[in-house]
Amino acid sequence: MTTDGRPTNDDLRAWDDDHVWHPFAPMSAFREERVPVVVDAEGFELVDTDGRRYVDGVSSLWCNVHGHRVSEIDAAVRHQLDRVAHSTLLGLASGPSADFAKRLVDVLPAGLTRVFYSDAGATAVEAALKMVVQYHCQKPNPDPPGQRRLFVSLDEAYHGDTIGSVSVGRTEGFHRVFDGLLFDTLKVPAPVALRTPDGLDRRAYLDWCADEMERVVRENGERLAGFVIEPLVQGAAGILVQPEGYLKRVREVTAELAIPLVADEVAVGFGKTGTMFACEQEDVRPDVLCLGKGISGGYLPLAATVTTDEIFNAFLGDPSRGRTFFHGHTYTGNALACAAGIASLDLFERDAVLDNVVEIAGVMAARLDVLVDHPHVAEVRQRGVMVGVELVRDRNGLVPFERSHRLGHQVVLEARRRGVIVRPLGDVVVLMPAVGMPADVVERLCEATVESIDVVTRRAAASS
Repeated sequence: MTTDGRPTNDDLRAWDDDHVWHPFAPMSAFREERVPVVVDAEGFELVDTDGRRYVDGVSSLWCNVHGHRVSEIDAAVRHQLDRVAHSTLLGLASGPSADFAKRLVDVLPAGLTRVFYSDAGATAVEAALKMVVQYHCQKPNPDPPGQRRLFVSLDEAYHGDTIGSVSVGRTEGFHRVFDGLLFDTLKVPAPVALRTPDGLDRRAYLDWCADEMERVVRENGERLAGFVIEPLVQGAAGILVQPEGYLKRVREVTAELAIPLVADEVAVGFGKTGTMFACEQEDVRPDVLCLGKGISGGYLPLAATVTTDEIFNAFLGDPSRGRTFFHGHTYTGNALACAAGIASLDLFERDAVLDNVVEIAGVMAARLDVLVDHPHVAEVRQRGVMVGVELVRDRNGLVPFERSHRLGHQVVLEARRRGVIVRPLGDVVVLMPAVGMPADVVERLCEATVESIDVVTRRAAASS
């Protein structure tokens, strides 16, 4: 400890090693790597205990929007602190949560009018699943209890880490030990065509994926509670970009069969694909929209499950009928988080953030184009500011590097030496800058990433 009682940098690192269990981290290796301990930030950079600065190339896990220490958001949170930091929505209303709900509805696709708050993307999805199951039992022509309990989602989907969200977004490497706890779901093939079955070219395989989706939905229509999808891009699957028209076809089929469409925009929402919400790009209005990450500008935990009057009205009636949605969270609609969210929406408009997304997405495409023909890059996938670079030993046969190499992780370490933070999804290197990041900082991010990929893949190829 310092003389004024504050912990030293060595204290913080020791206490992190001794007490903090980091998410998605192999802790035995993690502790040996002396990861940066972030203690400060400015603009689009993070600062560690040694004073080193890093470009925040993954927007602090895909949630930072306008940068760090944004004066307008800081002021909004401080102003709210002078009034009330938190009050419950169980039995009470809250000024900031009502204000923010109206502001959200004003920018969401028309018809999404009812905002149910929670605290994380996974809880937003969990609420959506329970909501639509109960809706089917209480809608004007209800289905018998238990008839509609089945959900459809895409292969390699990721929707969060609660039991319900894992059930619809099961990833083999993460979740195999929980098999007995998860409920059954139906999977349809992810519409991506880097690797195709023998006899099918890229176009034919994508057509088959769409046809197979429709077949599964039609054959199981009377049992389906809902269809859950990450619109346009499957983020945690490795930035898998869906072909144009796929989302619209999902909406057309589910609408025809009166199957609620649950759009998980936790990762893709708030500008990251180029429009405020990804669904807008194919003129799709889901029945339920899940939001998180960027909803508060990346400042505070907040999420929302937004739905239609039709679904909301199925929960109305005399309390004695038991139609209530018995679900909630202690910090539902937290005043500080809602204040930050309101300020963030103001900045979207004032700073023309969506125009900035178009500009910096173009910068990323241009600067990463050098990787398109790289001998150890299978594919560069991009939608808006969401980019995934898949690394392979041999691009011609799409032969992967051995898992023991941890190539994606090695790129992260190399980029960190260059003052840039990126994130691996296996051997897919992910870049996802804040949508408000200026073009010159994006240039630095891309340059360091290209250099790091080149150094690491050449070293790995030479050593084997």
